[in-house]
Formats: sequence, C-alpha cells, structure tokens
Amino acid sequence: MNPSPLAIVQAQLDAYNAKDLDALMRTYAPDAQQFALHGALLAQGHDEIRPRYQQRFLEPDLQARLLNRSVLGNFVTDLEIVTRNFPEGLGTVEMLCVYEVVDGRIVRASFATGETRLYPSSAA
Repeated sequence: MNPSPLAIVQAQLDAYNAKDLDALMRTYAPDAQQFALHGALLAQGHDEIRPRYQQRFLEPDLQARLLNRSVLGNFVTDLEIVTRNFPEGLGTVEMLCVYEVVDGRIVRASFATGETRLYPSSAA
C-alpha cells in the first residue's frame, strides 16, 4: 500500500527543509510536471526538476514554513512562507503549492508565488 498523499507531501517538505535532494526526488514521479499555477510548464521529469532544487538548495537560509494545509482526495494544497536568499537580500515569499499524488508519488505540482518581502538591512 502506498503512503497517503498527505505523507508524501510532508516528506517532500521535510526533504526540502533538510536540503536532501535525493529524498525530495523520491517524492516525485519520474515523469512529474511542475507548473506555474494556471500557467506555464516549469519543469518535466527528474532531469528538469532536480537542477531547480539543486540550485535553490545553495541558498544558506532556505526554509519553508507551512502555514496551512488542505487535503482533498489525492490533492494536497500547502500555503507556505519561504525564507530565501534573493539577489537583493534575505527575505520571504508566500507560496501556494498544489500537489497531485498518484501511486505514492507527486505527479503534478503547481505553484503560485506571492510578493517578495525583504528583511530590513542591518546596515541601514
């Protein structure tokens, strides 16, 4: 029996916060797709998804904090606030993430990105 969609998405979030690329990739189906919500295809398959996370994991302060989660059948929707090292400085961005889980793996993920909020500069 496959793990629940909730367990798969939680494993994905845990791997993201641990910057464990291999564990994160195990939560995605080999032919998984990532989209901008209601928009463009961002990546398809492990060969395109892995480098996206590999680059992101270089950010020393990267951390996603779950604000809210809803589960409806095999769909899991997370609202997160993500701390990032942006080119302009350290800050946060809200993310709405919609995951579709089939046979124990994420097959589709769609992301809506909110406004970037930079932390006040310590030099100011």
